[in-house]
Amino acid sequence: MIRLDCDDLFDTWRQQARWLLSHGVDPSRVSWGGEHDIDLFGSDEALPEGAGPFQAKVPLALVEQLQAASQYRGEQRWSLLYEVLWRVCHGDRTAMLAGDRLGSELQRRLKQVNREAHHLHAFLRFVALPAEAPHADALPPEYVAWHEPAHDILACASRHFIGRMGRHRWMIATPRDGVFYDGERLRHERICPPAWQAMARQADDPGGELWLTYYQNIFNPARLNPKVMQGHLPTRFWKNLPEGPLIPELISQARTGKQRDGQARDVAARPGKRIRAAGPPR
Repeated sequence: MIRLDCDDLFDTWRQQARWLLSHGVDPSRVSWGGEHDIDLFGSDEALPEGAGPFQAKVPLALVEQLQAASQYRGEQRWSLLYEVLWRVCHGDRTAMLAGDRLGSELQRRLKQVNREAHHLHAFLRFVALPAEAPHADALPPEYVAWHEPAHDILACASRHFIGRMGRHRWMIATPRDGVFYDGERLRHERICPPAWQAMARQADDPGGELWLTYYQNIFNPARLNPKVMQGHLPTRFWKNLPEGPLIPELISQARTGKQRDGQARDVAARPGKRIRAAGPPR
């Protein structure tokens, strides 16, 4: 077994995979970074020296798919990509398709990565820092945010905010990595500096109370479907959203009357005729 470590970097894995392909190394003979348990009765193979004779032709569409799927965190993160690459380079392009066993897993990972990028765009909450806040950098961020993605999508997906935030300086910190945009260039740190993490987690939103009041008043209990809501807004994100602590209470209130009446508790308590939500046509 040839054991390799690409340090979870696609460019490094790509060079290693190209080298292996040139020597015709079968996917069953290679693993990356602890993907397989150590075989007590096996032995490690040495990586062949010098480029091999086989010149693989890799479709551009496959390279793009493999690069996107490499952001997925999970078992056989890199071995599966090499197996797909091996089959395609040997004339079997069905490995890229959802109808194939490998292709199905590849497409599933691509969907998970795309969905996680959507979650970043939809659920990230920037907080404005006060202008007088002390900071070690010459140009500190104007906005900070904390996010906990399930996959390594931050470096690519955070580019979405370059156009949205204009020339403002912003920073996003996660438990693993972080990005900082200085108004001109996006800087990605694979290991998020503790100072960035502390700044993002401790930021106090000056408009937080106003936002919570607004969120409570636009919440429509009559249209609540908890399963659908949790499908679009997974519960793992609630703890990092300003409105997150309100959601369980709002769901509970909807189940105990607000959903039936279509009215907020303070409105329903006032004297007058109670207006019920419209039912299905008879």
